[in-house]
Amino acid sequence: MKRQTKLTSQQQEQLAETESQQAAAREFASAEELLRHDGSQTVVPPAIAERLSQSIQKEPKRAQSWWKRLLGS
Repeated sequence: MKRQTKLTSQQQEQLAETESQQAAAREFASAEELLRHDGSQTVVPPAIAERLSQSIQKEPKRAQSWWKRLLGS
């Protein structure tokens, strides 16, 4: 029985996908940069987005800066 040396189409697709993933590898200067990139690539489910929005609205308002109060801005 002869061994087949040619790649099947499925193996070629897997190889191409692996190569494209390796080409897309990226280094980040900081953890914050990584999180920003990941956040821009991640789709938030609508139910989670709604709950987050409601939670943010319940947060107390931030106090005005002392220098803004001093200058009357």
